[in-house]
Parts: sequence; structure tokens; C-alpha cells
Amino acid sequence: MTMESQRDDAIPFPMVRRSSLSRTSAEIVKEARQSLRSLSTKRPHTPRDGARQLFGGNYVWSDCEARPPSTFSIHALSFDAPDSRPGSGTRLSPIDHKPRLRVTETGEELARAHPRPPTEPPNAKRGLQVARTRPPRAGSATSLPPLDRPCSAKDRASRDQRCPSEKKEDRRLLGTHHPPPGPGPQHIAAESRTTSSRPVDPAVGGPQCAVGQRTDGGSGEGPAGRDQGAESQAWEQEVLPLLDQLGSPTTAGRPAASEDLLCELCARLHAALARGHLLGRRCKRRAQILRMLFALIDRDSARLHLHVATLCLALCVSGNNLLNICKLIYKISRSESNDRLFQSTSILDALLVVLSSEDVCVSGEALLYSVAALKFLSGNDALLRQLLAKGCVGMAQPLLQKLHPLSESGHALFTTAGHILLQLTSVLRNLADLPESRPHFLSHGILSELCVALRHHQEDADVCTNIARIYSKLSSYAECRLALDNTPYCYQLFLDLLNKHHKKQDLVVRLLFTLGNLTSRSDAARARLYGCGGFPTALLRLYRCYLGEGEDPPPVGVPGGQHHDVLVKLVRVLANVCVHPAVGVEMASDALCLQLLMETLELRPVADGELLVNVAATINNLSFHQQAGSAVRQNQLAISQLLLKLMLSSNMEAVLEATRVYGNLTQWKEVRDLVMRNKVYQFLVTLLDSQSGEVCFAACGVLTNLSLDPPSRATLTQEGVIAKLVDCLRDLGPGDWQLAGQVCQTLWNLTEPTASDVGAPLRQQERETLLGALIAYSCEEEAIQWTANNDMRDYHKACWEMEFLPVARKLKDRLQPLN
Repeated sequence: MTMESQRDDAIPFPMVRRSSLSRTSAEIVKEARQSLRSLSTKRPHTPRDGARQLFGGNYVWSDCEARPPSTFSIHALSFDAPDSRPGSGTRLSPIDHKPRLRVTETGEELARAHPRPPTEPPNAKRGLQVARTRPPRAGSATSLPPLDRPCSAKDRASRDQRCPSEKKEDRRLLGTHHPPPGPGPQHIAAESRTTSSRPVDPAVGGPQCAVGQRTDGGSGEGPAGRDQGAESQAWEQEVLPLLDQLGSPTTAGRPAASEDLLCELCARLHAALARGHLLGRRCKRRAQILRMLFALIDRDSARLHLHVATLCLALCVSGNNLLNICKLIYKISRSESNDRLFQSTSILDALLVVLSSEDVCVSGEALLYSVAALKFLSGNDALLRQLLAKGCVGMAQPLLQKLHPLSESGHALFTTAGHILLQLTSVLRNLADLPESRPHFLSHGILSELCVALRHHQEDADVCTNIARIYSKLSSYAECRLALDNTPYCYQLFLDLLNKHHKKQDLVVRLLFTLGNLTSRSDAARARLYGCGGFPTALLRLYRCYLGEGEDPPPVGVPGGQHHDVLVKLVRVLANVCVHPAVGVEMASDALCLQLLMETLELRPVADGELLVNVAATINNLSFHQQAGSAVRQNQLAISQLLLKLMLSSNMEAVLEATRVYGNLTQWKEVRDLVMRNKVYQFLVTLLDSQSGEVCFAACGVLTNLSLDPPSRATLTQEGVIAKLVDCLRDLGPGDWQLAGQVCQTLWNLTEPTASDVGAPLRQQERETLLGALIAYSCEEEAIQWTANNDMRDYHKACWEMEFLPVARKLKDRLQPLN
């Protein structure tokens, strides 16, 4: 449709919006440019933990006594000997006998105890009872017998000559709670040829073993006998010499002198065990190896401790020993100076295996300290990239899934799950800083898993803050926004958290930033968020709170800059949501929303630049909806008066947003009169010199509306606006046909003849320059060649045809007869 069929030549161009029906792409772009716009803002800063602590000073755990300790001592006697016994691979048969208990008439005591077993030797009399008890805990003097030099082959041969009754006695002794008197290398060797006389305590972990079953012997036939023979050969030829060196008096000399040698021996021992397939719990002489390693814990060497920890984890220690090894690694990781040690060992791989294989109900505390160590190490950029390359994000997924059932069932380990989750989300928070980590987060579904964790741990503000930090980092990217948007309940969950933790500003600001990112590009996300229960109420309550007007204001003593950041992110969410047509109409009718925006303009200083810019942009989006009952329409003069503060500021972004609002409000005569009375037009004319397409476009929109009134046209002409518009068209037009069309509309209105002024008020030079530009730009061959980017050629051609050419031809026809 041509411009001539729409308007009479005598009718000036108002700054109007076109119908949403049958719009071209250029019209849609123009409409978005001059009115509704989503906002962007910088991401809240996430500081790295300055001090490496299990629970830093910023955490707000309510139950402080439930926190696991951050400092402790680890010694050789902290480890349990029973865990060092190998598994036989044979499960015990259940006992058929089920004793009956007869209760007395009073019900206060048992009538009779179980029948006693046959009389046994004194040292083994309580073997059956103790076999069902828990292994001795850390710190027991009998947990780790004194360690002598490993027995030689000659010693073992002499011990094999003992009578069967003595061997049977040894097996019963292993089932007792206390070791036989005077343990030494001979006792270790005897134990290495036998298995545990009881099943492993489920609380400790590990496979169950047959009672009193021999595990040595390479004389058997078949695969088992050959495997045992190969194991004995590897033990004799490779492992035993290394154990002899580890326990030799020379090696046990001065710590500083022997540290390198001990580390080398541990590394060689690890390699020898791997070659002999003796790692894990299959080695029959595993007890001797572990006791030797446990004795090295008393040496003051972080490097040696890491070698010992790596080897112990490879031998699959469990229970209290696994906990102590994880605590040992945690202690070493607390010092940044030890980070280099973790780069030169395989301990990271061992920790990730613990992360993915251990049961939370059995080894919850061990998991806590292992994940805490990873949290500290992820603060180092080199180690952080190693963790990502080793699949730390993928390892985190099964652990997250293990923690969910504990939360759903109200399990007693819920607190432990929360502690682990806090450390784990800290690791993921650091990993989210790496751009190459995003595919890992998406492929393993971590964003949705974190949503489940967030739902179960709503009361834990620290866990919520960590997850919110992850979302605030990743939601800046389109693929991550899509993944989060596919979790439909996340919007309601975020609103619930804003209501529940409205005083915790670091959580609030990150949730708002994430919501702002989600609603920045998607109309579906805007409608989904607005459709959540209590959306306007929740955000406006939060707005009043941080503006200092709510009944429950933020805590006293918090820096005002944090309040400012919350308001910036909150107003951005409002601005983005208002872009949706239906939501914008509803929000424009909300008097409280507009009142808070106006109070922010009135009370906040111009120095709060980003906040005032966002407020002006929100008002601009609301002013686009001029339906009956619009709060903006009812308060347009008050808004126009408040915007004068922004027009006078030195912040060009604030000036630009205020100009855009005036572009909508000056459609009304009373607002145009206010602008002319307060000489705002002088600032608008000056903006045409900015050489910025966006600034000139906004200024031309207001000038187009002001030039509708004949008195204003005369005032603007005297201000020299025509010469500036001609320069703007000549300099910026070829690269921005929307701007060129808006300039032509303004010139059309300004050159409209009045009763007292026949003819266009243009000087000869201005008219010639303008006609030359219009003639050149009206030719497609001349105009489109200005487009340097071929990919945008079609877009620019559409803008040239729809936005510039119709009004340019009309203006050229008006000026040519006077040439």
C-alpha cells in the first residue's frame, strides 16, 4: 500500500505504530526499535572463596552443631585393622536355627538367654559374639598393631611347619576383638594367608568373607590355582622387596632425607600391584600392605601422604579407613601451596571414583570430605580444567541422583545430604565458569537435576545460593536458557524462593538475574512466568522491600550497593515481561507497579544510572499499551516531569531511555506542551549531533511528534533543526534506512506550509543538499550498494522499500517544484 493512499499530502506524520496485521519484517523491527525492548544487564559477581574452609563465614546454617568438623588430626592409630583383611568372594550361609525368646508375664526381662556354644579355648571363647560386632574405631590402641620389618620367605617357611592345631588357633584369634599378644611381622604374614573370620560390618562396607576359609595356596589345579600361583609369584618377586625397603631401618631414618625415597617406593609399589593385578580387595596379603601404608601417615609430608592416599584408595579401603583417607586428602587440599602436588599425581581420578561409587548412606561423611577437597582444588584454574577433562560434571550427576531420595523420604541423613550438596554445588559453580563446560552441563542434564535439588532444599539458603550462582552463569547462553525453560516448574520454584529468602540478597539478585535472562528473548517464558501464582504480588512486594517501603525491609547494615543491584535486576524482569502483548496490557493497568517506578525516578539520584535506565525502559514498555485504564495514560504528565531529571544528566543511556519514553508520550498534546515549555526540544536538537543511530532515531521520533503543532514547528526551525536533520540523513542514512525514513518524516512535518508561511522554510543550500540525498537514495542501485554486509542485503532492502522510499518520494515531490 502506498503512502499516498494512506494520507493526504497536507497531513503531517505523527509518530504512530502500525497495525500488527500484515506487517513486513522491516515493520516489526521498526516497532521493536521504537517501543518495546527487552533489557540486558551485567551478571552479579561471584567471588571465589578466599579462605579454604569446609563451611565459610558467609554460610548461614542454623544448626551449627550439626556441621562436620573442619579441622582434625590424622595419625596411624586412627585407622582400623579389620578393614585391611581381604574378601574371600564367598558369602556366608544363613543360620537355620532361629532361637525363640520367651517374655515373662511382666514383660520386663527375658526369661532365658540363648544356649551357650560348646566350651572353647580361653582366647577364642567369644569369637562368635565379637564376629558380629563393629570393628574397633579410630584411635584404639589395638586397631593398628606395631609394625615391624616384613617377614622374609624363610620366616614364612618356618611358620608353615606348624601343626594344624596351631593354624586353627590363629584363625580363631583373627575373629576376636583383640589381636594375640606380641604382634609383629609373623602375625601379619599369618593374617595375610587367612581371611576374616566374620562378615564385614555393613556400616563399614566391603564384601563379606567366609569364616575361617584359607585363601592362599597355589598348588590347586584349575584357573583359581593358577591365579593364586601368579599372585604369589608377583608378591615374592616385586611387592615383597618393596615392602622390605619401606620398612627397613635406613628408609625409616630422617623424614627430610627419606621423603623422596618413600614417595618413589610408594609409586613403584603402586605400579607393581597394578602389574600383578593385586589392586582392589582381591589381594590375599592386602593386610600387610595397608598396615605398612598406615604407618607412613605419621610422617610429616604432604607429598608422601598423597601417594599413600592414592594407593589406599586403589586398594579399596572402606568404612573408617576410607573416611580417614578422605579427611587426609581434604587436609592437604586446604593449602594452596599443595595444589601442585595434585597436578602431579592421579589422586583426582581416585577422588572421582569415590564420588561416583560410594553409597551416601554408608560413606556419607567420606563423600563430604572428598567433595570438599574437590571444591578447594577447583579454585585453581589448572586443576579446574583437569577436573572438567576427567569428567567431573558427569560424575556429579549420579551423586546428585543419590541425594534426591534421601531428601524425598525425609531420611535421617538429610542433613548429611545437604552438607554434601553444598560442597558439590560449589564445585559445579566453579566449573560453570569455563565456557567449554556448557556441553557437559547440558548432556548430563545437570540443570534439571539442580532444580530437583533446589526443590528439596528450599530451606537451606546456602545450597539455594550456590545453585542460583550456577544458573546465573549459565542462563546467559541461549542453549542453557532453553534447557532451563524445559523444566516447567522452575519459574514457580524461583518465585517461591524469592518469597522465602527475600532478605538474602546474594540469592535474590541471582534468581532475578536468571529470570531476566529467561524472559529476555522468549515470549513463551514471559507468559509462563507471569502465569505463575502470585507473580505480580511477589515481585512488587520485593520491590517495595528493597526500595525501603515494605513492612519487612532488608537487614540493616547491608551496603546500599547490594540493594541497588537487586532493584536493577528486578526492574529488568518487569521490563522484559511487559514485552509480551497480553502481559504488557495487564501490567500497564497495575497502579502499584507504576507508582513504584515513579518513586524510583523521584527518589533515586542520577548516579544510580543503570537502575534509572531500567526504570525508564520499563515505563517505555508500559507506555506502549495505551488502552483504556492504562496507569501510564493517567499519569503521563507526572511521568514526563520526572523524566526531565534524566534528560539533564550526563549519562547518555539515561538520556536515550528518557527520549524513547517521550517518543511515546508526546503523542498527547498536553505532554508536547510540557516538553516545549521546559525547553526539552533544545536537548533533542543537540542529540542529532551524536553520530549514534539509536540516539538520532529516538530524538527524531520526539521531534516528529512535536512538529505536529505549527507553533512548535516554527520554534524548532529557529533552533536550526533542519540543517542537523539533513546532515543526519546524509551521514547515517545509507547504513540505517529506518533512521533515514524517520528523518524524512520529521522533515515532512517541518516543511509543512502554514497560513503565514507559504512554501518550505528551507535555505537554498539545505534544499539542494536534501534533494541530492533524496534523489541518490531513491535509486535502488545507488542505495543498496551502501550495504557492506551481503548477509544483511535483503534485510536492508526491505527496510529501504518499506521505511524510507515512500516518505522520501513524497518529500522529494514537495521540494522539486521549488528547485
